[in-house]
Amino acid sequence: MAGVTGIGSGIDIDSIVKTMVAAERAPKETQLANLEKKTTTQITAVGALKSAISEFQTALGGLNKPELFQARSATSSKADQVAVTASTKAGAGSYQVEVKELAASSKVALAAVKNTTDAPASFGAGSLEISLGIDGSFSVTVDESNNTLAGIRDAINKQGADKGVTATIVTDDEGARLVLSSSKTGADRDITVAATPDGALSEGQRSLSVLAFDGVEKPDDVAGPRILAKAQSAIISVDGLTITSPTNKIEGAIEGVTLDLKAKTAANEPLTINVAEDKGGVKKQVQSFVDAYNKLIGVINAQTKVTPVGDGKTPVTGALVGDATARTLLGTIRNELVNVQGDGALRALADLGITTQKDGTLKIDDAKLGKVMDNNFTELPALFTGDKGLASRLDAKLKPYTETGGILEQRNKVMTETISGIDKQREDLNRRVTSLQERLFKQFNAMDLLVGQLANTSSSLLASLENLPWAANNSKK
Repeated sequence: MAGVTGIGSGIDIDSIVKTMVAAERAPKETQLANLEKKTTTQITAVGALKSAISEFQTALGGLNKPELFQARSATSSKADQVAVTASTKAGAGSYQVEVKELAASSKVALAAVKNTTDAPASFGAGSLEISLGIDGSFSVTVDESNNTLAGIRDAINKQGADKGVTATIVTDDEGARLVLSSSKTGADRDITVAATPDGALSEGQRSLSVLAFDGVEKPDDVAGPRILAKAQSAIISVDGLTITSPTNKIEGAIEGVTLDLKAKTAANEPLTINVAEDKGGVKKQVQSFVDAYNKLIGVINAQTKVTPVGDGKTPVTGALVGDATARTLLGTIRNELVNVQGDGALRALADLGITTQKDGTLKIDDAKLGKVMDNNFTELPALFTGDKGLASRLDAKLKPYTETGGILEQRNKVMTETISGIDKQREDLNRRVTSLQERLFKQFNAMDLLVGQLANTSSSLLASLENLPWAANNSKK
């Protein structure tokens, strides 16, 4: 029986079979484990390579934009008073800006009325027409369902939401007031309220006319309505020219420039707005290009490096050592980097102060790049952008590696299939080893049975021989 020490022969069949099976399994299992480890490492390496290439392509895309070189930087000498941004349409120049008035929105407090928790103010039915000047008006209906200050407040907030009007209740020394605020700035947008009572008043009710306000304060009426903030437009001067705007964000006063007004300037103390080419943004993008390239080279170097460990030991090798894909990619990129284009002052990266180091990475000479930015900025777009620009040429060389169905995807597919094949080979090995084990047990058990039978036969013969007459006489002697 499989797994049981031989009864007939006394041989440890179980131990022998297991040893023989293990000896048969070990070489193939080691081979599969090594192949799986190597393939898994290569899959990880190819994934890291693809990620680095994609990051480099992103940097190339950022560099291959004409608008990058058309961008403008805008600065304000007093950003806490006027913030500024500029589009590509802005012309380089310097401007003196004075903020004389900030745009403001309207805010009014309606007449005060007695209103307590125990005795809330109640109003008769009717409607309130809330006007916002040139921005139109809206109407609020008042009936027994909402004829308190809180009810009218909620109705105004609901109806005035799309008009930018909100209502709150503020209680001062004179009583409770509805305070109406508008989010719209600019002159001729003051809030006024017209009341139209409808029907007789019940006991204790006030007429809606109490809440009317024509926009004119009565100084002697302390409980009457008040103007808390008057709507007005922003007024600025640019190089002495007056500009009026309904909002504090002014576009178009200076072409391509947006001014965000924060505070008034002191009289006759204008601030300075400077608009220039955004050389800093271009330099930042060039640095991103170099950083992404260096990361890609770092990944390739790490995956193709052979590191000796001494003492005759096997060197440590990268997952892609000797890999044609990595070698070809590296050669293609390097060839494109040194490819000279055009006949201007800037024909290659070296003209910008970007050179290759011993380890294959790039380094920027900041002084030389700064000089190029100052003297040859208009020639930069031709070097990097367009179909013949460096960014497009490099991207074209990289696309076959990263696109769907490309070189790296195909490599990954083959390696994934290898892993799947290893799993199948393990299953086949397990079946083969199981079959071998069963066969060995059958053979050893058959041998054990035969040995047991022979032993029994031998014992019977010996017993028979001992019982023969001559054997008995001999035994007496």
